Amino acid sequence: MKGGGDEQGKPNLAATSWALLGMLSYEYELSGYDIRKWIDWSMRFFYGSPAYSQIYSELKKLEQLGLVTSRSDTSSGARSRRLYKITEAGLDAVTRWANEAPLDPPVLKHSALLRVTFAHLTNPARLKEILQEHLAYADEMHRSAAKDAKWAKADPAWAYARVALNWAERYYANEHELTLKMIKELDEAEAEFPRVGEGGQTKIPWPAPEYWYEIEKKADADDGAAPAATSDHV
Repeated sequence: MKGGGDEQGKPNLAATSWALLGMLSYEYELSGYDIRKWIDWSMRFFYGSPAYSQIYSELKKLEQLGLVTSRSDTSSGARSRRLYKITEAGLDAVTRWANEAPLDPPVLKHSALLRVTFAHLTNPARLKEILQEHLAYADEMHRSAAKDAKWAKADPAWAYARVALNWAERYYANEHELTLKMIKELDEAEAEFPRVGEGGQTKIPWPAPEYWYEIEKKADADDGAAPAATSDHV
């Protein structure tokens, strides 16, 4: 295998590349368009949806590493398309990845929660509008996941994909409920949060870093005193 591997000969690939290899591990050759369609049907609910440019750049990298091959195909019409097929080395690599690679912890990039964290920069009415937008997004994703999970029953080869889609349907249903709860909690937070100008303050109130660390020590001590505590603090 060409460069790009670790000391044990295992390729060091981005997560998107492993996803592409996994999709190519089935029996058919796929075009970049086919791959993007499948991602939109399933993986976008829990792994994002890369741009075509990223898909093609990762496929090119996989081909350079000898993990996939490609060919030009004109059978579907006047315009040619490039079809990709996994190699034995690619199938071996992605099989070892699926069975041996450690799981990366999920990375949550929740824009709505970030806005809530810094809600002092906006106002309650605007923040509720933002959360209503997020609620509409969650509802649309829930509807789409439910539809795709339903139609995944059309072929037994999609049985595992259906399990993931069922999870996505439940996830976005929970996201709906959690967002509604946040909206209800905003009024309480608004009433509790100290105001600029109160007590002569001229800046946005915030505890000094020394106070953060004091609270952290108390929290660690409290956690250590709990019999059921199992997590370690870094």
